[in-house]
Amino acid sequence: MRSLISIEELSREEIDSLISTANDIIANPKKYSELCRGKKLATLFYEPSTRTRLSFEAAMYELGGNVLGFSEAQSSSAAKGESVADTARTVSCYADIIAMRHPKEGAPFVAAQNASVPIINAGDGGHNHPTQTLADLCTISRECGRMSNLTIGCCGDLKFGRTVHSLIAAMSRYENVRFVLISPEELRVPSYVRHDILERGGIPYSETQDISEVMGELDILYMTRVQRERFFSEEEYLRLKDSYILTADKLSGAKDSLCIMHPLPRVNEISVEVDRDPRACYFKQVLYGKYMRMALILMLLGVSV
Repeated sequence: MRSLISIEELSREEIDSLISTANDIIANPKKYSELCRGKKLATLFYEPSTRTRLSFEAAMYELGGNVLGFSEAQSSSAAKGESVADTARTVSCYADIIAMRHPKEGAPFVAAQNASVPIINAGDGGHNHPTQTLADLCTISRECGRMSNLTIGCCGDLKFGRTVHSLIAAMSRYENVRFVLISPEELRVPSYVRHDILERGGIPYSETQDISEVMGELDILYMTRVQRERFFSEEEYLRLKDSYILTADKLSGAKDSLCIMHPLPRVNEISVEVDRDPRACYFKQVLYGKYMRMALILMLLGVSV
C-alpha cells in the first residue's frame, strides 16, 4: 500500500506516467467512467477548501466511485478530541482511499502511518500540497507542449508559498529549466530551496524585485498572493503590493506563448482584465487538477485500465 504525502515521493517517470494517464482521461473519458465502481473515497478536510475538496470528489465520481467525509473539523470527532491517528484507523474501515487536508504540518503523514488504506495529502499547513503541484505540472505539459527548455518566473510570496517550493522541486528534475524568482526582499524563496534544490542541483536561477524587467524572458509566469500579514510594516506593504499585481499593461512585453498560472484563490494579484487574455491558464489549471487526481487515485488503488 502506498500513500502520497509529498511531491518528492514521486519519481520523474511516475509524474510523466500520471500526466499521460490524465491526457488519456481527457481524450477518452468513457474508458475510465466505471473503473472505481464499488470504491469509496473519504475526504477528511479539517480546514476550508473549495477547489481541492470538490476536485477530489468530482474525480472519484467521474471514475464511478463514491465519496464520504466531512468538510470542517467541527463536524467530525476531532471536535471531541479524537486524534488524527484514531480517525485514520476508523475511516480506513469505511473507505478504500483517503484525501486529507489539515492545518497542522505532518498530520497526513501521521494518518498514513496509521491508516490501512492509501492517504493523499490534500494540503498540510504551509508544508506540502502535492496534488496542486500535479495540477501545475499537467498544465505546463499541456499548455507549453514540453517539460524541458523552459524559463519559469515565480512571482509574489515565494517565502511562504508552499506551491512554489513544490513546483521548483518538481520542475528541477527536467532538462534546461531556469527559474526567475520575483519577490520583495522580505518574501524571497527560503534559503533551503535555493541551496538544497537549486544550487545543489545546478539549476540556474536569478532573483529580482521588478517583474517588468524579466517579463520578456518567461515561458511561464506563476503568480502568488503577496500577503499583507507577512510584512513588518503597513508602509512597506503599501509600497510594494502594486508591484506584484499583474495587469494587461505589464504583459505588453511578454511572449505570445506565455503561460500564466496561479494556484488560486486569487485576491487582487491578477487583474480580472487578464482573464480574457488567451495566455491566462489558471482556470485550466483547476480542470487539469481534477484529471490528475483521477490518475493519482487509480495509481494508488492499483487500478489498471
